[in-house]
Amino acid sequence: MKQHHSDVHTLAAAYALNALDPAERTAFADHLPYCQACREEVAEFEATAARLADAAAQTPPPAMKHHVMAAVDGVRQLPPRVTAAPTAGFASALRRRAVPLALAASVVAAASFAGVAAWQNQQSEQYQQRAAQAEQRLNDVSAVLAAPDARTVHGRASNGAVTTVVASERQNRAAFTAAGLPAPAPGQTYQLWLDHDGTMRPAGFIHQDGTVLIDGDTAGAGAVGLTLEPAGGSRRPTTAPLLLMALPT
Repeated sequence: MKQHHSDVHTLAAAYALNALDPAERTAFADHLPYCQACREEVAEFEATAARLADAAAQTPPPAMKHHVMAAVDGVRQLPPRVTAAPTAGFASALRRRAVPLALAASVVAAASFAGVAAWQNQQSEQYQQRAAQAEQRLNDVSAVLAAPDARTVHGRASNGAVTTVVASERQNRAAFTAAGLPAPAPGQTYQLWLDHDGTMRPAGFIHQDGTVLIDGDTAGAGAVGLTLEPAGGSRRPTTAPLLLMALPT
């Protein structure tokens, strides 16, 4: 299709999106080396298309939807830059391209917001799961502390933390409490142990002051130990015990 010189400039977006027919693409490619404005527009359209594709393929950041929805009412759509009125044939060609381009933009926007919705749903499920787990741990600790046969023993770790163990023989469970526990160095964590006739078995972690349920079978265990271990814990103690306290009987 023969193009006026002013019409050629309007093909930058379609060229960047590979939406021109072969003849038009050849004509625009011949024009491109001689037009700095068109080269800049093509580069901008290609970069924008790449960003849109990338946004549809990746998980959006948490604050994206909030910022978009907060800003959308205050953004004014700019009028198109027109240097000359297109011919009837060229206007018809633009309308033909406008439909698929608009549909593509709609698909990209829908995919972006679908990603936000999926992320929010996943986050909500994770929060609910964590809340349920925290509630279950609280109920388990409360059951030990309120057990009719609960027995208590107090101690002090070598790093100065004050500790308490409450055990219920009937429930075969025990709870460990620490106060004044210094923050571990980066890459380390406090690990609990149950001493079964000299064999130390992993019994969970305590990361800060508070109360945790001791993991494992307390039946037959004679003491509770506390060590400083690499993050993630160890199968056997790798440092000297900060505490080794007999279980209450």
